[in-house]
Amino acid sequence: MAKKKKYIDVMDTTFRDGFQSVFGGRVLMEDFLPAVEAAKDAGITHFEFGGGARFQSLFFYLQENAFEMMDKFRETVGPEVNLQTLARGINTVMLDTGSREMIDLHAKLFKKHGTTTIRNFDALNDVDNLAYSAKCIKDHGLKHEVVVTIMDLPPGCHGAHDAPFYEKVLRKILDSGLPFDSVCFKDASGTSNPNKVYETIKMARKLLPEGTHLRLHTHETAGVSVACYLAALEAGVDGIDMAAHPVSGGTSQPDILTLLHATKGGDYDLGGLELEKILAYEEVLNDCLKDYFIPPEATQVSPLIPFSPMPGGALTANTQMMRDSGILHKYPEVIRAMQEVVEKGGYGTSVTPVSQFYWQQAFNNVMFGPWKKIAPGYGRMVLGYFGKTPTEPDPEVVKIASEQLKLEPTKENPLDIADRDETKSIAYWKKVLEEEGLETTEENIFIAAACDKKGIDFLKGESPLMVRKKDQEENKKEGECMSSAAGVYTVVVDGQKFKVEVAEGEGEIVVKEASSTPAPAPESEVPAENAPGLTEVPAQVPGNVWKILKNPGDSVEEGEVIMILEAMKMEIDIPSPKAGKIAKINVATNQAVQEGQILALVE
Repeated sequence: MAKKKKYIDVMDTTFRDGFQSVFGGRVLMEDFLPAVEAAKDAGITHFEFGGGARFQSLFFYLQENAFEMMDKFRETVGPEVNLQTLARGINTVMLDTGSREMIDLHAKLFKKHGTTTIRNFDALNDVDNLAYSAKCIKDHGLKHEVVVTIMDLPPGCHGAHDAPFYEKVLRKILDSGLPFDSVCFKDASGTSNPNKVYETIKMARKLLPEGTHLRLHTHETAGVSVACYLAALEAGVDGIDMAAHPVSGGTSQPDILTLLHATKGGDYDLGGLELEKILAYEEVLNDCLKDYFIPPEATQVSPLIPFSPMPGGALTANTQMMRDSGILHKYPEVIRAMQEVVEKGGYGTSVTPVSQFYWQQAFNNVMFGPWKKIAPGYGRMVLGYFGKTPTEPDPEVVKIASEQLKLEPTKENPLDIADRDETKSIAYWKKVLEEEGLETTEENIFIAAACDKKGIDFLKGESPLMVRKKDQEENKKEGECMSSAAGVYTVVVDGQKFKVEVAEGEGEIVVKEASSTPAPAPESEVPAENAPGLTEVPAQVPGNVWKILKNPGDSVEEGEVIMILEAMKMEIDIPSPKAGKIAKINVATNQAVQEGQILALVE
């Protein structure tokens, strides 16, 4: 008689983590819903379908409402399928700490819009940061999957992120009494090695009450995901996460077909899934996504990732922002700068929002010089405003952060700090919506609170559509070539000089005989550095103009902020280099600017 195989629950991450890891979350609902139907027909009964960074990306880039997407998804798969979302403890789906009433509203709305289970993690593994959100999740009738976040430390680092450290975190979860239905060990960077995974799952299996559902989540970014899943299966997990091609492998989860092959002839039944049905599902998904531009780095396994470490979803989102800003060539330098940032930051797990803090600080260290500019999120983390880091951050970095951000270190409960912040209250955002003439539904309140100005822009119908499809990328390259061709040139024909003006588009090419001496520039075009008393204010990094705080004629003090750029999900202050008066503002709100571009003139 054949031995009965152990049933392993498979969660399909294609439509949340897969989209986030490959496309930065930017996939339109109408394009992927046929693939959801195909996945259901293939026998998938457990999906990750929302939350995490995918919540904000719909409002930021797709002109879509995440709650409406969740409703459509539930309608497509029916009432019985387990639909799961990702939440960040006290951050829920925001990048900053939420107030208690916002955390409760998150659970209420996600239940209302089709969620079955919320996977809930804290990037610092601070169990106190999970307790209140766990209560809200259960109070609203949802299943709560509590998480221990894991990764491997960069070479030469030690003090956290080994099996004994994870045992300590798990014991704290059990001792706290917070309610949960399942436990997940989540590796967003895919850097944990198989041996540590085996030891960690074996430890958890012994420590947890009998019958507790135990899962592993990892990524293929570092090339060891299949080995880690096989180690976890051997150690006793009950569930694993996978994705479907073309959003599998690389920075995402391993492919469902890959794991079906890897476990062939073994003792595990992966969700009752069949090869032929999964093949048919992946054919539909490939057709749905055939027009989308897949960034090359999203399909690659990187041996450098254990030195960073950078989660797949954050990696592609950040490289796409760098590509948009024309500075993708800086990417290897930022990756190299990550190790010091992780080590001195106290070893929080590299998963949102901490992975973004790490990235932003590494980016700043490359662009401005080591520790010359503290990223606000990173600085607040080392100062204790998001909870307790696994180890003490570097004292010198804490000092620099305190001085630059003008904040004292704290050990206060982050929820108490958030509750005192008026801008994190329901009443505050209700008032903002009323002033903007918008409906004050609970959904709109949460959208505005989670997405701030970009949420308001969405609700007003003013948010951009930023989807990368292949034809757009090809047109963009052609445009870049034409743009680089445009300009004024001097050419020599049979010893005679001609000035050639090449315009973009369908403008005529104008040829004039070049004079032996250049004509003087009109008075209005005299370079700023030649104009007496004027000082240029350049952009130190590429980005978009978010706010302009000063107008021509306004007086400014040295160091006073003239405008704020948005770059790499950060606010970059542009200070005045001297005391004086604003002579000219050269840019407009929402305008994209390049590094070195002159933003303003001060006299």
